[in-house]
Amino acid sequence: MKKILITGGAGFIGYHLAKHLLTNTKNQLVLVDNLQRGKMDADFKELLKNKRVQFIQADLTKPEFYSTLDTDFNQVYHLAAVNHTKLFYEIPQEVLRINTLSLIYILEWIRGLKKKPKLCFTSSNEAYAGALASFNQLPIPTPENVPLVISDTYNARWSYAATKLVGELFVIFYAKAYNFPAVIVRPHNFYGPRAGYGGHVIPDFCERIAAKVNPFPIYGADDTRTFCYISDVVLAMRMLMDSPKTDGQPIETVHIGASDEITMEKLADKMFSAAGWKPKKIISRPSPAGSVKRRLADIVKIKKLVGWQPETSLEKGLKTTFEWYKENPKKYS
Repeated sequence: MKKILITGGAGFIGYHLAKHLLTNTKNQLVLVDNLQRGKMDADFKELLKNKRVQFIQADLTKPEFYSTLDTDFNQVYHLAAVNHTKLFYEIPQEVLRINTLSLIYILEWIRGLKKKPKLCFTSSNEAYAGALASFNQLPIPTPENVPLVISDTYNARWSYAATKLVGELFVIFYAKAYNFPAVIVRPHNFYGPRAGYGGHVIPDFCERIAAKVNPFPIYGADDTRTFCYISDVVLAMRMLMDSPKTDGQPIETVHIGASDEITMEKLADKMFSAAGWKPKKIISRPSPAGSVKRRLADIVKIKKLVGWQPETSLEKGLKTTFEWYKENPKKYS
């Protein structure tokens, strides 16, 4: 039996990761979430019917919580974080506080355990994305060993990126000092059903298309991204955590992402095709301040480590995602 803790277990990645891990009947899961962003919706309630799942609603920024946790976990996936572009601008101080404290207390808890679990920390490509804007020197595709850059400490947009930058340092040096295995993953635009409402481009497109918004605005139409479907993502995370190749020191930092770069304008076209609807007029608007023009991860490392590469086509993933949003609407405003 493998006992696994997932923080942020009611969120987008946490929910899909839990579903994936439960396909192994020897896994027992403990999911922790404060339910501020993760939802106790029908999908999550159905997941909790599984007898191998325990759910705990808790605030990970409260140090007293950790004394109530079991001490026999084999793995910990630390996914909990405030992650929503709108919130980066509205409450940057809370993004900084919650993301940093929750990680510090998780690491302090692991430090004190006799049996130390393997940790997966989800960082972000935001941690280095400022290098392109600041120095115009970010290599494309971008490897894992590029400089981590916060281009403007006064721009609230970078509050989240800052927590991931310093978070990587915390994980690297705690794992080294207290001798536990860990892996850092840098997500590159994950998408799929149940990814929330607004705040990210594909859920936002889904909402506006379902509402038949016309004229249809596209922000940063010529900005490029890659998009990795959630079932491919959680497989990659599980393969990295299960691999003995990621048990040693120094710990590995690994990109998870797709390689089919696409502009936001062309992404919208694919979304329109998936939905079977197209607006009569499209309005091109500037990207929000601090947005990065181009992102493309180098995924050679994960291919070499565990043999993973994304399998879900963008067309298939977008269709499945749109159908979920169509069946689970939230009033667009």
